[in-house]
Amino acid sequence: MNEANVNKKGANNSGITSEEFEYAQDTIRKLSKYYDGKVVGQQGLKFALIAAIIADGHVLVESVPGLAKTTAAKVISDAVDGKFSRIQCTPDLLPSDIIGTQIYNQSTGKFSTTLGPVFANFVLLDEINRSSAKTQSAMLEAMQERQVTIGGETYKMPGDVFIVIATQNPIEQEGTYLLSEAQTDRFIIKEKITYPTPDEEVEILNRIEADAIQRTPAVLTIKDIDNLQAIDEKVYMDPVIKKYIANIVDATRNIDKVLSKEFSRYVRLGASPRASIAFMKIAKAVALLYGRTYVIPDDVKLLRYQVLRHRIELNYSAVADNVAVESVIDHIINTVQTP
Repeated sequence: MNEANVNKKGANNSGITSEEFEYAQDTIRKLSKYYDGKVVGQQGLKFALIAAIIADGHVLVESVPGLAKTTAAKVISDAVDGKFSRIQCTPDLLPSDIIGTQIYNQSTGKFSTTLGPVFANFVLLDEINRSSAKTQSAMLEAMQERQVTIGGETYKMPGDVFIVIATQNPIEQEGTYLLSEAQTDRFIIKEKITYPTPDEEVEILNRIEADAIQRTPAVLTIKDIDNLQAIDEKVYMDPVIKKYIANIVDATRNIDKVLSKEFSRYVRLGASPRASIAFMKIAKAVALLYGRTYVIPDDVKLLRYQVLRHRIELNYSAVADNVAVESVIDHIINTVQTP
């Protein structure tokens, strides 16, 4: 199936009006411009964050300290006039510190519920791998079901927009806890960022010297993000593209049928159906970011690392032989036939 056929079908079946398309493009431009005015470089991170927000998914960001993970997450939320919460994860953080708790009122003899900081439109979990497994699990219900349970009562997240942006440092081991597969699978993508270039670092110094890094008014509202997500759902995806996604994810589970025996021995666990859902949502967001109302195969491939790197688990042999998960993903993508 060539791109021309996808173009023709997509134009007829997307269901996106010209007004909706222009509105979506204008919203994306405002979000992108706001980011560029606050963060130097890190364009890959910007693209991933905006794509995840459009796709209504949670983001896991990994890098060594000092590379603007927290800043980028805060900037994205500052651009939108919504409720923002930052949770600094530490080993002694309790689940009740995140979701809330019941407090006994001695004068009335009754319990009252105090909601935690997770009740926001954008939640930044800073250094999530410093919190214990018990505390990490407190976020599972919130991230998946958009609700939490306190004292047997269920409390829904506020509004229609709820995005969790978590950061983690892969270097330090002391006082950290590995994220479980169930936890990482809730993140639609996992982005890794690297050091800035020398020119970008000079620009950082110039902005610091000029005191140019100041908070400016939001350029969007929560309603804008909600509308953008609704438009994104209308982006056309041909059944052939869906089958392509399913074949990629299936290949991660049957790696011995896709890769050579020498290479397939490194994979311990493949991706779950959440990977297929993530591919579909992210591919639609990528299409919209590139100004299209339909998905092409390249939209699926573009953020393949971000979708799969935390869903394919390698074994100790891969670690010993210095085999990166990204190389496994590339081999899978190159093997599965592109429509």
